Order: sequence, then structure tokens, then C-alpha cells
Amino acid sequence: MFYKKSIDETLNQLKTSLDGLSSDTAKDLLTKHGYNELKEKDKTPTWKLFLETFKDPLVIILLIAALVQAFLGEGTESLIIFAVITLNSVLSVVQTKKAEGSLESLKKLSVPNAKIIRDGIKVTIPSRDIVPGDIVILEAGDYVPADGRVIESQNLKVVEGMLTGEAEPVLKHEDVINEEVALGDQKNLVFSGSMVVYGRAVYVVTKTAMDTEMGKIANLLENAESKQTPLQVKLDEFSKKLGIWIVILAALIFGVEVIRGGDLVNSFMFAIAIAVAAIPEALSSIVTIVLAVGTNSMAKKQAIIRKLPAVETLGSTSVICTDKTGTLTQNKMTVVDTYIYNPKTALANNEYEEVAAAKAISLQESYLILGCSLCNDSDLTNEGIEIGDPTEVALMHYANKKGFDYKEIREINPRLNELPFDSDRKLMSTINKVEDEVVMFTKGAPDVIFSRCKYALVGDEVVKVNDEIINEYKKMNEDFSNKALRVLAFATKKVKDESFVPSIEDEDNLTLIGLTAMIDPPREEVYEAVENAKKSGIKTVMITGDHKTTAKAIATDIGIFEEGDMALTGSELDALSEEELDKNLEHISVYARVSPENKIRIVKAWQNKGKVCAMTGDGVNDAPALKQADIGIGMGSGTEVAKDASDMVLVDDNFATIVKAVEVGRTVYTNIKKSIMYLFSGNLGGIIAILFAVFAGLPNPFTTIQLLFINLVTDSLPAIALGLEKPEKGVMKNPPRDKDENIFSKDAIRFVTTRGFIIGLVTIAAQLIGMKHSAELGVSMAFATLTLSRILQTFAARSNSETVFELGFKSNKYVLGAVIVCLGMFSLTLLPFMREVFTMPDSFNFTNLMISLGLAVTSTLLMEASKLIKRN
Repeated sequence: MFYKKSIDETLNQLKTSLDGLSSDTAKDLLTKHGYNELKEKDKTPTWKLFLETFKDPLVIILLIAALVQAFLGEGTESLIIFAVITLNSVLSVVQTKKAEGSLESLKKLSVPNAKIIRDGIKVTIPSRDIVPGDIVILEAGDYVPADGRVIESQNLKVVEGMLTGEAEPVLKHEDVINEEVALGDQKNLVFSGSMVVYGRAVYVVTKTAMDTEMGKIANLLENAESKQTPLQVKLDEFSKKLGIWIVILAALIFGVEVIRGGDLVNSFMFAIAIAVAAIPEALSSIVTIVLAVGTNSMAKKQAIIRKLPAVETLGSTSVICTDKTGTLTQNKMTVVDTYIYNPKTALANNEYEEVAAAKAISLQESYLILGCSLCNDSDLTNEGIEIGDPTEVALMHYANKKGFDYKEIREINPRLNELPFDSDRKLMSTINKVEDEVVMFTKGAPDVIFSRCKYALVGDEVVKVNDEIINEYKKMNEDFSNKALRVLAFATKKVKDESFVPSIEDEDNLTLIGLTAMIDPPREEVYEAVENAKKSGIKTVMITGDHKTTAKAIATDIGIFEEGDMALTGSELDALSEEELDKNLEHISVYARVSPENKIRIVKAWQNKGKVCAMTGDGVNDAPALKQADIGIGMGSGTEVAKDASDMVLVDDNFATIVKAVEVGRTVYTNIKKSIMYLFSGNLGGIIAILFAVFAGLPNPFTTIQLLFINLVTDSLPAIALGLEKPEKGVMKNPPRDKDENIFSKDAIRFVTTRGFIIGLVTIAAQLIGMKHSAELGVSMAFATLTLSRILQTFAARSNSETVFELGFKSNKYVLGAVIVCLGMFSLTLLPFMREVFTMPDSFNFTNLMISLGLAVTSTLLMEASKLIKRN
């Protein structure tokens, strides 16, 4: 661990010096270590992805059926089946290829060139040629090209949010760190891909390419598992079981027909018809379309779905592991409290009251505002872009919100000189002309300021500091710190004239002004969102790169951390065994100072408990965990790497949006289930009619083209319309469904069988009625009745508890539209030039059509009556 080594120890271990490596040594090291760039595994070729989509048992059965039909000369039927299967495969491949962008975005973060010292000379080389032992020079605006140990730092500040998740710049130094610390506290190291925002430094490269912290993330990203959604898992399991039963049923039918003396070819075609009737060919497409509709709905709520199955996964989410900064909080340091010692008046606890500039305020109050504005390097552009350290930006906004324009203050009180902030002093001072006087303003760590103050401002008077004043300030500082607030103290001092040049020794005998306390405050809407998540049975866990005290304070405030809960740092988590983590997991609500490996471990621990886990993130360091999670949620303001690894992106970076999206996800799952029940009820009705015909010795009641017409045409639109049903009452008052819940629960099976038998019975009745005239008319009436029954079943399928009369026919205009369109499509089969294609004889007349329609309406009324019987 290089942060524990001295500069000399580091240089000796890497066999280098301050003059850098020689060109020959660098060349040998490049051969040994390879180029300083991220590597990725070979991707699965598109053709292989396409072929893998044909592994589904139901697809295999349909392919066999299509090939047999093509061989037997039934070209139209086989072409339709091939077209549907190919369309579904193409959609699947497109979705998979769109998800393969994470590592590509990570590689784009590589720095093109770097300034280094080679052979004792400063040169610029491609970053890919950097090797361990190279001496690199960093300046403001540079990106760090490789990991390394700081040798010399002149107020170097680096943004490492992409690795740690925290946006505030880290002040670097060259001192040895003796204790074990997390990545965010390794302040004598710099890491590949981070950005220098202030100062300059020289460092020695310790790690390159895949050995860097960025490389570790790339490796985690490559090896993180992509999870199937609960619905995908259940549909896969169901497809296998259904495929086996369909094969057995088709074989049984074929055997019975042959034993009865039927023609082999006709018997085989009869068995194929059973397979076609049983398989919901459009199921995959319908699920995709319903998910896409859910995607549009979420987009309106500021949640962009990148991978369609994520919509459904949200509905079963039971744990949300969320980042703190920017998701639960505003990602904006804000002054939330101040303190000045004044027994008579106080500026404390009246934050954000608008104060007119003309209002008379004490010298003490005005000097605190002057200190916030003048001892400050931040700025705000005309376009509203904030420039500078987040802490100083907060002070700038504080002055503005108190009714004083910081720009105007700076114009009136120009800066004459300064002492920049230094990590050793923990102070910053500026010399400003204030009216007819020259004044030094100093801000910094409270304990340092207190030790340098001889006087204190109290109202309009300067008094000598005594124990009472200092103790009051120390008490307030402690109170603020216990609330995880970041505290700065302000002091002032008059100096001789405008030519005064300050030195470090001048930061003494100061006059204490007061304290400011700031924090990145929670979003207002987060309180309600966390509470709603609790009511919905969803546990919220905070995972952050911030310090434990700050994280715990925020989590307690917004309701994530409750009595009896635990907060762990990444180091404390590492010390836990798997058994200990599993035992305490449900009581750990806050994780602080975590590493990418920690995040993956947390996600896996919840998944091992059978929970569906969502993970939010915005930095490069979050990408592996986002990919590992059941649903990865990237931030709209985050890195492209995090977005590419995510299933969903929050446009507004807001935790509350996740909870809203969960409601949509639950509704989508319920609606998909309605669509699936609708499809299988209709298919069961057709199978029952066919089985009756087989065992009763009747002709096959349908042709293959008729069954395909029903399954692909008249089923698709109604099933999609059911996917557009509004949320059911109390959708967010129920706990998350068990991810092991079967698609066909007991209730679902009962509804499918009830509706299926009703449809089957009226179809059998229609065939028997028609056969009194002829076998052809019997087939036509069976086709018409089955088609109309399945179309009208859409009304009954809208709810398992409420009838269509209670829901209202107009409450889902899409269902009404789908029914009308499907009835119109069915009417096309009755046209003279279409009758031959669908085997509809001239004997099928208006009377027969009305009988079929009457039977279909009867079936729908019986389905609705069954709901009332169950309810009562």
C-alpha cells in the first residue's frame, strides 16, 4: 500500500528517481507491463446472439411445426410462423447490443497525453506509453493518467467523485498515512481518470492499465453478472414445462388419430394444429410492447428505461440501495445555520429570511457576510454556472440569500492581496479595502481560528476574548459537528495600509466574527418518498462515499436510519464474515466510505436472501454494482459509464422518482399478467374444443391458418390494450411480490381454467350446431365462436375482481378500440375473396354468425358472473 510508504521508499521500490526513468528502462517496462489502457473481453458476435434466441422450447416447437408444414406444402402457415419468430429474435438482439456500452465509455475516460520527466527532461508523451516509475507533472485542468504516489503538492485539489461518489474536491498532500484508510481518504495518492481542479503537483506512477483503481472497476464490470428479471425467469421456466406438455399432448393426439385409422399425414397435421393452438405465438412481442408502454409512462415521471425488462423488475423491488449525494440530497452544499456570540441579538437560526440591504445590522453581522463574500474564490457566471469549491459556492449563495449581492460587495471592497488556503494551516486569508480601512478576513477550521483569536466582535463592539465567549463558540461548533454539519469560523484584523503583504505569521491576534454551518441538505420530497417505500414493504439502504457521521445524520433525518439500525464503514464491512453479514444485513441501513467491491458484496448479500435489489449510482465506481444489481439505476447527471451499466436512468437524479417508478413497475407486472391470462384462457378454450372433437370422433374444428389468425391477429391488440390498464387500488400498499412467485398462482390458474372452459364449451356447442347442416359449417361456426369469444373476453380480463360494468366500458379506451378493430378484422374473413383462405363455406350465413355472436356474448357474461359468485 503506497500511501503507507514514504516518498523515498516508494521511489526505491519502483527503481526510479526524481529525474524520472531512462528511455531504455521505460521501454523494458512497457514490454513487461503493457500499454496503459483498459482491456476488455471478446464480445459475443451478433450472429451467435441471434441463434441463441432460438433456444426457447416453444420457439423450437413452432419451428418444427413450420418446417413440417412447409414440407407438406402449407407454405402460407409456415411463412407466418417464421416471420413472427424472426421478428422476436431481432428485437432480442437489438436490446442486448444496446446494453454493451459500459466498458467503451470507461475507455473514453483515458487521458490522451501526459507531461512526464524522462531522462531528467520534461516531455509530453501519449498516456498509453506511461509505465510504473514515471514521474508525472499535474496542473489545474489535467486528468490523472495513471495511479500514483504524490511527491510534491502545491495545494493540489482533485475531483475523485467518479471513484468515490463524492463531488467535493480532495486536497492532496505528500505525507505518509500510517493507518488503514478507505480510498477516499488516501490523500497522498492520485488515481487514473480523476481531474485536477486546483493547484499543481508531481507524482510517481505506481500502477497502470488494469492494475489501477479504474482498471479494477473495468474488471469488476466485465465479471459482474447480468441478471434476468423475475418475469423472464418465470417465463423461461414456464416455457420449458409448457413445451413438454405440448409435445406430449400432440403425440397423444397423433397416436389416437392413427389408432382410429386416420391418415398419417392428416393425423400429423391435426397434432400440429394442437401445437399451434397451445402456443401463444405473440406472447413475447406482447410482453415487449407492454413493457415499452411502461417505459413511456416512466419517462413522463423522469425515469428513462434503457432495458425494457427493468420496468417489470421495479415492480418486485424489495430493497433500494441508494447513493446519498444528489439522490437523497440536493448535491449542493448549503449554509443551513450560523452562530455569532451576542447576548443581545443574534444572526443564528434565521436562515434564508430575506434581508433588505438597507436594513440596519450590527458590525458583527455585516462582517460575517463580508467574510463569506470576500474571503472566497468562487463565482457565478452570467449563464448561472457555479465556479469554484462547493463550500465557497455555498458561502457565496448565503450572502446573496441574506439580501447582499456578493459581486457588488467585491466591487465595493476590492481584494488587495491574499494568503491561499493551505492544508497545513487550514486557513485562507484575503486583504480587502473596506471603506477607509484595510482589513484582513480569515476563514478556516474552527479550532485553528479559535487558537489565533485575541478579540471578538460582539454586536458593534470589539471585546477581548474570554473563556465564556470561546466556550460558547466551542459548544456551538460541537453541536453543529454532531449534526454532521461542516463548520467554518471567520475572523478579521485591521492592517496598516494598501501596501501590506501578508505572511503566515500575520494570521494571529485575530478578532473572532462567527461560525457558518453547512451541509448538502436532503431533497424536500425524499422524506415522503422514503416513508412511501416503507409502506410498500421496500427497505431503503444508504451507500455513500461520505463519512459515517454525515451519512448517519442524513439517514436519520430522512427516516432511513431508525433505532436499532447499524451504520458501517467499508473497512468495518470488510471485517465481517459472510455469515456475520448475512445475520446483520437487514439491520444495516447505512454504509459509508465504501469501495466498488463493497457495493457488489452488499448487492450480492441481499440477492442471496432472495431479495430483488435496486442500486443507484452516478460514478465510474458504481458501474460494477449497477450491473450486478437486479436493476441498476444511473443518474442523469452521472458518468456515461454508470448510465451504460444501468437499466434505468433518473433524469432528475431524485430518489422520489424511483418510488414513483416502482408504482409503474407494479402496475406493468399486473397488466402483463392480465395479458398472459387472457392469452392462455383463449388458447385453453381452443384446445378443449379440439380434444372434444378428437375423443368424440368429430372433424378437427379449426384449420391451422384459422388458429394462427386467432393467435396472431385477434389476440395481439386486446392483450396489448390490457397492458394499458390503470393502476389498481392500493397498488403501493401491498408488500413487494415474492420473486419466486409463480406467474400462474392459484387464483390465476382458477381464472384461466374457468374462462378457458367457458370458451371451450360455447365453441363445442357452435360446432355441434353447425354439423347438423355439414362438417364445413361446423368448422366455420367453431372458428367464428372461438374468435368472437376470445375478442369479447378482453372485457372480462381487465380485472379479476371487478366486472366491466363496475369498471366502465370507457375507463380503458384502448380495450374498447382493440375490440372494435378485432371485430373489424374478423369481418374480413367473411368477404367473398377471403372465405376460401379461411375455409368459410357459402352456407355460413348471417343467422349462423348471430348464433356464434350470441354464444360469445354468453361466454363473457358467464365470466363476469363467476367474479360475483367468488366475491359473494
